[in-house]
Amino acid sequence: MNMQTPTPFPGQGSASGQGQQVAFDRRELGTIMGLYGRMVAAGEWRDYGMSFLKDVAVFDVFRRTAEHPLYRIEKRPALRLKQGQYSVIGMDGQILRRGQDLKTVLRVLERKLIRAVE
Repeated sequence: MNMQTPTPFPGQGSASGQGQQVAFDRRELGTIMGLYGRMVAAGEWRDYGMSFLKDVAVFDVFRRTAEHPLYRIEKRPALRLKQGQYSVIGMDGQILRRGQDLKTVLRVLERKLIRAVE
């Protein structure tokens, strides 16, 4: 498990003066970890890493620890009223799905699990 929590540099706080980091809440992490557990059981995923920055929280999924992430699950609250705060991004940087509801956004990866099991 890779855990990365970068320390903000001085003067890197938000425009309101608060240096708050974006993070996944308990419910969101439960949803993500449920999918992660099923994918590990299917032999598709092996490791993960999390990063919490001032404007985005990222959950990276790896097939092997030394590789680039297969997928990035991002939470960007600034996009909540626009395209949606959740997104799944492929290893090539392409946004596979974006939306307001995390479970709906993660369905793009659930389909990959169904194909892996069949």
